[in-house]
Amino acid sequence: MIRILIVAVTALAVLLPAPASAQETGKTGSLEEALAVVEIWLDAQKDYERLPGLSASIVHDQKLIWSGAVGVAEIEGARPAETNTLYSICSISKLFTSVAIMQLRDQGKLSLSDPISEHLGFFDLKQKYEDSTPITVESLLTHSGGLPREADFPYWSGPEFEFPTKEQVIEHLSEQETLYSSQTRYQYSNLGLSLLGYIVEEASDQPYDEYIREHILNPLGMNDTYPEMPSHHVGGQLAVGYGNVTRNGERNPARFFEPEGIAPAAGFASTVEDLAKFAQWQFRLRGNREELLHGYTLAEMQRVHFATPGSTTMRGLGFSLSSRNGDTFVGHGGSCPGFRSQFSMQNEDKIGVAVAVNATVNAGKYLNGIYDLVKDPLLAEVKKAEEGKAEEEGRPEGGAEAAETKAEPEKPPVDFTKYLGTYTGGLGGDETVVVPWAGGIGTMGLPSDNPSVRPLEHVEGDTFRRPGREERPGSEVIFDTDADGRVIRMRTPLNYRNKVHPEGG
Repeated sequence: MIRILIVAVTALAVLLPAPASAQETGKTGSLEEALAVVEIWLDAQKDYERLPGLSASIVHDQKLIWSGAVGVAEIEGARPAETNTLYSICSISKLFTSVAIMQLRDQGKLSLSDPISEHLGFFDLKQKYEDSTPITVESLLTHSGGLPREADFPYWSGPEFEFPTKEQVIEHLSEQETLYSSQTRYQYSNLGLSLLGYIVEEASDQPYDEYIREHILNPLGMNDTYPEMPSHHVGGQLAVGYGNVTRNGERNPARFFEPEGIAPAAGFASTVEDLAKFAQWQFRLRGNREELLHGYTLAEMQRVHFATPGSTTMRGLGFSLSSRNGDTFVGHGGSCPGFRSQFSMQNEDKIGVAVAVNATVNAGKYLNGIYDLVKDPLLAEVKKAEEGKAEEEGRPEGGAEAAETKAEPEKPPVDFTKYLGTYTGGLGGDETVVVPWAGGIGTMGLPSDNPSVRPLEHVEGDTFRRPGREERPGSEVIFDTDADGRVIRMRTPLNYRNKVHPEGG
């Protein structure tokens, strides 16, 4: 079940106006329709992939467009997942540590070019390469310092997942050595970001968690975000994490873990609604403006500082950068025992998406699917609102009468709602769901890692057609009805799929 907090997707009217043309049947549905499709898709993926629970949010600039959840926060007891459910966000924690470092940089308490030994007198990890440049603050932010991926402990080993304390991490530094010369190769490092958290403590003269709350979380109103796993919310607001699907088709619960000395790299817990606030802050921090950070500093963090030749790996200062289908994204993912999360911002159009799952899955595909379904309808709605505002501002007095034109006669309404629902019986046993789309209807296949809606153009009666290409018309889609006029199946045109709920429920 989806729970909507911000945008309520209203029930569809029984009669929808017939589209005036094939073009109006549309490539792009409305935002309301797209959000409804997001819900249908997430609910289906939850069932097909045996996800315990998933929560997600969508932001456009300063508006929380939508937030919702499917499934449960805990299988035993069926505690539902909500939009305020707490999840481990693991490596998304690195963004908060990076913001703290840049705050202290702007205050003159450190420099990106500082060797980390200037701030951490205990740093005695062996430098294997005599000609290496210093391991600097910036090299840790970009994962190019040449450090090992982890501290010298097996904390990613289950079922215990026992993390070292800060003191243990420091004590074992002398037993580790660099993997590469500094600033020559990319090597993701939880050890490096943990050390940056220790630098936050040294430079600010505050405990790490206290600094993060005082200087980042509290000012942004992120009251459901914690720099450590909140043990006091176990059995309540905090979800239970689950592993991969086993051979018997189940997911086993992961043991509650506390990241201890690795907390600056992987210790945070948060909600998708708090992550939405984090995105909103970044969208409004543009240009010569200051709020926690200067806008120029955030821009500095979100541009490429290190890239591996021949690969798509690009790192900002703490941020991961990527591109897909012509859009550029900044953000980070998280992967901890029983939890996966993804936080991404497309800065040009100010669209942010956050996804958190209490299972070992690829959270990025859910984030990409949500973004792909919503982007075009959202931007179309924004453009329409801007054009309407401009038209209203430019209209002279009495413009309503002056602009009066003869109304086109309305076409008779078509009852599209009888076609809506789920149809099964395909070659692989998958589903086709018929949804409202662009004033008419469209189809979407389930399950799908790349969800999209294919519009159907109404021809006549119960006959529709898929959009064609160039001179070639699309194939017909015909809905068969029983003696009472109820839709019982769809066919194209010989093969068919049966409607699961003939009543349209």
